[in-house]
Amino acid sequence: MAEDATRPGGPVGRIVYDEPTIRRRVQQLGEAISKDYRDLHPVLVSVLKGAIYFLADLSRALQIPHQLDFLAISRYGRSSDETGVVRITKDLDIPITGRHVLMVEDIIDTGLTLRYLLRILEGRRPASLHVCTLLDNRTRRLVDLPIRYRGFAGPDEFLIGYGLDWREDWRHLPYLAVLARP
Repeated sequence: MAEDATRPGGPVGRIVYDEPTIRRRVQQLGEAISKDYRDLHPVLVSVLKGAIYFLADLSRALQIPHQLDFLAISRYGRSSDETGVVRITKDLDIPITGRHVLMVEDIIDTGLTLRYLLRILEGRRPASLHVCTLLDNRTRRLVDLPIRYRGFAGPDEFLIGYGLDWREDWRHLPYLAVLARP
């Protein structure tokens, strides 16, 4: 029998951003991006798997033609902090040279992985390269990043839901909540 995530003792603690709040903010981001990228036919790039829910909803909120592409990465070393080494395990299928690229992230913490990915993408000479993140956790940031669109401030707590997981579980929750117990 599947575990009830919200029962006492379950993994879901305090709900930080509920489903209607997320839906409204994603719609607002979609409107801003549609305005800024009008007539530019951007490529939205995301790292699998965490941002897939945000990317799908953001894509539906856009009112402009756009394409989607994905990267997959693996981390070696201590992946929970800045000492891990990143390796791309799935590269883009769409050439981005001369294209307007929007990197779509679920959450930005230290920023080190994103900085690495942006350097890789910048080397492919896109016309522009900007970042959209659902959650921006500035308290853990170690590097400056060109974040153009921010959904919410990320609390300095471990979150699950809306694509964020704990050991590959709880991505499916339609809200963002604090992980109450590992």
